[in-house]
Amino acid sequence: MEHTPAGCRAREILDRVGDKWSLQVISLLGERAKRFNELRREIDGISQRMLSVTLRGLERDGIVTRTVYPVMPPRVEYALTPMGATLMDAASALVRWAETHLDEIDASRALYDARSAEAEALKTP
Repeated sequence: MEHTPAGCRAREILDRVGDKWSLQVISLLGERAKRFNELRREIDGISQRMLSVTLRGLERDGIVTRTVYPVMPPRVEYALTPMGATLMDAASALVRWAETHLDEIDASRALYDARSAEAEALKTP
């Protein structure tokens, strides 16, 4: 990436989109608009606070919209903006890649950790 003001700004956006939870939120909202608790149920391991922070950041960047319906109790839905929808191909591909390679990554991590533990044990007198 370039070391220009535009390159630095792009890095900022990539940090947002590539954070731990944003890709999953974008991918799920690509299916259809969803309510907060629906997203929370579908994203394993995310806390209520972290989902709120993620949605707020994506909304601030213009990737997600938040619509409040004037009913009792109030109903809030989140959806991708037209700009956010342009991320769907990339986000979905990355999420699919991660899901497809979970077993291989787990095996690789276990092998690496075993080698590291073995090397560490050889150092200890």
